[in-house]
Amino acid sequence: MHCKTALSFALASLLFAGAASARGIDVDKVNGSIHIEGDQQAGALSTVNGSIRIDGGGSATKVSTVNGSIELGDRATAESLETVNGGIDLGAGARISGTVNTVNGGVRLGKGAEIAGRASNVNGRYVLDAAHIGGGIETVSGDIEVGADSRVEGGILVEKPHGWSWGKQRNPRIVIGPHAIVEGTLDFRREVELFVSDTATVGEIKGAKATKFSGDQP
Repeated sequence: MHCKTALSFALASLLFAGAASARGIDVDKVNGSIHIEGDQQAGALSTVNGSIRIDGGGSATKVSTVNGSIELGDRATAESLETVNGGIDLGAGARISGTVNTVNGGVRLGKGAEIAGRASNVNGRYVLDAAHIGGGIETVSGDIEVGADSRVEGGILVEKPHGWSWGKQRNPRIVIGPHAIVEGTLDFRREVELFVSDTATVGEIKGAKATKFSGDQP
């Protein structure tokens, strides 16, 4: 009986070790950047002061930093991305299976890149190049360019800024490019400049009047 128990424990340990190896190791830092080389698998990546880069074909689970940018190379994958002060850049064909969040930083999606969940920030420009966001876009002061042939499901929300600020604030500029699709409500709770291509398809627009344009840019 004891031999069987020991054998079962040994087998379970081997299975756990194999799963951990397939997942990749976690990396947790306070000061310093993190770099995952191409085609390598990692677990959770976290730093406070430093950027995080995953080269093309690499993967990770949760990726987070406080002061630093996050960059994924072509075809790299992760479960979620989060930073406070820094931009987020996804290479061609990169895929995030969950959400992407930044406070002060832009979000750029290369050709064919995908965020399956929601993308949100407060300040910073969104740029989609024939890319896909499945859970909608949320911002307060950021410009948004849904480039040609891009698709956004879950709508767009531009929130009203809170708190007190000096002088008149600049209005966010929202561009929905040629043959782009935005499904769901485009909800603008502050004044914006909205431009929609005459070949784009969009859902209900609340809080703004769209200016139609033809060609690549308004």
